[in-house]
Amino acid sequence: MLYNLRTIMLLTIDFSAALQITGLPSSDLITAIYIASFVVLTVVSLLFATSIQASQMLGQIGRNLIKFEGYKDKSRQELLSYLTGSCKVPLSDAAREVDRIIEYFTIMPEGMDPAGVVAKMEQVIRLQDDRTRQEIKELAPTADRVQQSVAQNMLEITSALSQIYKIVRHFYLSGQKMKNPYMLAQIQMNMPILLREAEAYYGSLETFVQAQPIGDGIGEMVAGKLMQGRETQVIARETLYAKSEYKGRTLLVVKAEGPLGTVGMPDAAVQKLTQDPLNKISMLIMVDAALKLEGENSGEIAQGIGAAIGGVGTEKFRIEEAAVRNKIPMYAVVVKESLIDAISVMTKEISESSENVIRIIQNLIEKKAAESDTVLIVGVGNTIGIGQ
Repeated sequence: MLYNLRTIMLLTIDFSAALQITGLPSSDLITAIYIASFVVLTVVSLLFATSIQASQMLGQIGRNLIKFEGYKDKSRQELLSYLTGSCKVPLSDAAREVDRIIEYFTIMPEGMDPAGVVAKMEQVIRLQDDRTRQEIKELAPTADRVQQSVAQNMLEITSALSQIYKIVRHFYLSGQKMKNPYMLAQIQMNMPILLREAEAYYGSLETFVQAQPIGDGIGEMVAGKLMQGRETQVIARETLYAKSEYKGRTLLVVKAEGPLGTVGMPDAAVQKLTQDPLNKISMLIMVDAALKLEGENSGEIAQGIGAAIGGVGTEKFRIEEAAVRNKIPMYAVVVKESLIDAISVMTKEISESSENVIRIIQNLIEKKAAESDTVLIVGVGNTIGIGQ
C-alpha cells in the first residue's frame, strides 16, 4: 500500500510539472493541482478505504491485546504467589495445576426443550463448582477453608482474564488474516467494556488475597448485622440462618458462611425454610448489590419487588418457585454499585448504606407484616471477610 501511495504522489508531481511547461497562469495551475489532488484522494479512498480502516482497527486492538495479555500473566503470577506463599504449595505443582485448571470449560445443557432445563443447569453448575473446590483441596491440603476459598476465587478471576485475552486474540488474528473490517468492528465496539471488566477483575485480586469485604457483600453484611449475637444454624452448604425478633415479628435471617469467599446456597435455604410448616412465613425480603447506571451514585438504595439475586437464573428460579408455592410476597432492597465497586474493597459509601438498608427493612416489616408473623430475610453476595 505504501508503494502505491508513493507512486500516486510522484504522478501528481509529474502532472504539476507538466502543467508548468504548458505555460498556464499560476492561478489556473493551483486550481488544476487542487483538482488533481482531489481526484487522486478520491481514487485512493475508493480503492484502499477498507484496507486503511482495517489497519487502523488492527493497530488499536493490537495495543489493547498487549494490555489483556499483561492482566492474564500478572493474575496467574499473583495466584501462584498466593498458593506458594499462603497455601504452602510447591511452585512446580502450583504452576502445573493452575495451567491445567484455568483451561476448564463448561458446556451448558441444551435448552431447545425447556422442560427440566433448570435441573440440568443446576447439575452442570454444581459439578463445575465441586470440581474446582476439589482441585484446590487436593492442591493445597494444608490450607484452611478461608485460604482455599480465596484461592478458588483467585483461580476463577485468572480463568476469566485468560478467556477474555483469548477472545480478543482470536478476533485480532482473524482480522489480521482476512483484513475484514466488519469482523474487527465487532471486537472494537466491545473493547471499552472488555477493558473495564479486565481492569476490575485484575484489581480485585489484592482484595481477595487480603480476604477483605468486597462491594458485592453488602447483602451479606446487612444479614450479618441482623443476626449479630444470635445463634446460627447450618441450613445448606456454606449457608447459615438465625432466628431474631423485631417488634413482635419473628425474623429468619439467611447469609452465606463468612468469612469464606463464598455465596452459599440461598435458594436451598429458602426452599427448606418455606417448606417447614412451623415457620409460616408471611413475606420474603432479599438484599443484594445491583449494577448502577451511569449518573447514579454508588451506595444509592432502591426498593423493588421480586427475587434480588444474580447468576445464571437457577437460584432465582428456585426462590421464586418456593415463594409462589407458599404464596409469599417477595420484596427486594438493592444497593447500587459499579462493576469495579462490586469486586473491589467495599467503599465507605457502600458500607455505610447498610444501616439505611436495615431501616428500610424494618419499615417494610412494620408496614407489610402483622405482629406474630414470620419474615424471611436473605442476604445475597460474596461474603469474603464478612462474619456472622
